[in-house]
Amino acid sequence: MLFAAVASTACVSRTTTTDVAADPRVLTKSAAVETAAVRLTEEFTSEIEPYKENDITPAAAGVHIDRILVDVGDKVQAGQLLVTLDPTQYTQARVQLKTVEDDYNRLLPVYKAGGISAQQIEQAKAQLDVQREVVANLKKNIEVRSPISGVVTARNYESGDLFAAQPILHVMQIDPLKVVVNISEQYFPNVRLGMPVELMVDIFPDKTFTGAVSLIYPALDPATRTFKVEVRVPNADRTLRPGMYARTIFDLGEKQGALVPDVAIQKQVGTAERYLYVIVGDSVAERRAVKQGRQVGDRVDVLSGVEPGEQVAVTALSKLFDGAKVTIKQD
Repeated sequence: MLFAAVASTACVSRTTTTDVAADPRVLTKSAAVETAAVRLTEEFTSEIEPYKENDITPAAAGVHIDRILVDVGDKVQAGQLLVTLDPTQYTQARVQLKTVEDDYNRLLPVYKAGGISAQQIEQAKAQLDVQREVVANLKKNIEVRSPISGVVTARNYESGDLFAAQPILHVMQIDPLKVVVNISEQYFPNVRLGMPVELMVDIFPDKTFTGAVSLIYPALDPATRTFKVEVRVPNADRTLRPGMYARTIFDLGEKQGALVPDVAIQKQVGTAERYLYVIVGDSVAERRAVKQGRQVGDRVDVLSGVEPGEQVAVTALSKLFDGAKVTIKQD
């Protein structure tokens, strides 16, 4: 009897072991891929720039600066007088113009009387026109005015200096400001003129600034597959300054996304690949590479790799492999 009992036990043990080896299923839970609306809010980084900026220079080099009427940090208005130049050259040019005019007026009646040729009177007229242009240019440069309203951000000369190549002053318009952002080509249909844009800067973490799209560049960069968008940012209180690092947030509408629990997505060690396991056929785990989109609560919008309605594994992921048989645990 003892021998029969031992034999029977051994038989049962062999049968159980064989069955387990033949059907080693992994116990896991699954969740369905759901379709839901996903808000398309994208963040891009860039530097804040002046809306406009100008170098203040006279038209001709080699003139002495009489007076500089503003300094760095001063606010200026469009058309405001900023620099006056030494009028000596202008005065000398006017004297030369008077001489050339007198010569022309003296030759004109002689030409009409036939005393000189047409070529001679034309040469005299050409000299007069050139000298008039010289005087007009010098007169224009005696007083140098600002073409824009803004703030003086650089001064490179002092009164009495000889102007060379470097600008006398630099003026920036800082109200408004602008941010030029590079945006992925997939969003080109979503961006429109006038759409609101939020702006955040690290030095003011508790403040959010608002701007609007003022310009959309018509061509894409073929190297980066991006296009430029200019955002106009009001800055009446002068809180923001050119050169600050900014984050711009665009609300690009919404789309229907395929959402899965974030715990279902795994990262391949040593690479940037993301993957998950889809339960297919007769409860078999199929490994699929996926492209991960934005996080929505505890779910992730999967851009490619799964379809709505499919079941994905969410537990025992370390035990799964491509082709593994599973048993779905019911709640």
